[in-house]
Amino acid sequence: MTSTLNPYLTFDGKAREAVEFYHAIFGGELKVSTFGEFGNPDPASADLVMHAQLETPQGYTLMASDCPPGMEYKPGENITVSLSGSDGDMLRGAWEKLSADGQVRVPLEKQMWGDEFGQLIDRFGIPWMVNITQ
Repeated sequence: MTSTLNPYLTFDGKAREAVEFYHAIFGGELKVSTFGEFGNPDPASADLVMHAQLETPQGYTLMASDCPPGMEYKPGENITVSLSGSDGDMLRGAWEKLSADGQVRVPLEKQMWGDEFGQLIDRFGIPWMVNITQ
């Protein structure tokens, strides 16, 4: 069982352009999924990036998305720490501790892609995502 800690970047409609730029710099394997691929019928947001992940030969993991439809894009608040992996007990424990005296934005629960996922802001104002792979 493993877990990883990496930056998660949010963009205002330029996520694909950004991750392709980083891919050209660092190389590796890039996977991109759109909101449309996950059932969003709105043509204005169907091609926006719901999740992109770049795994580089250097061992870097960089994740990104476009700001989800209906959420406000806030420059300067567009970097989140992502904690993910298959060690559910460890990750749920980290979630509990990180959320203490913080603000839960998305409860840690099963999502449409099959994983448990949640978002929070810790008591120091740092945004976190926790994803437990199934």
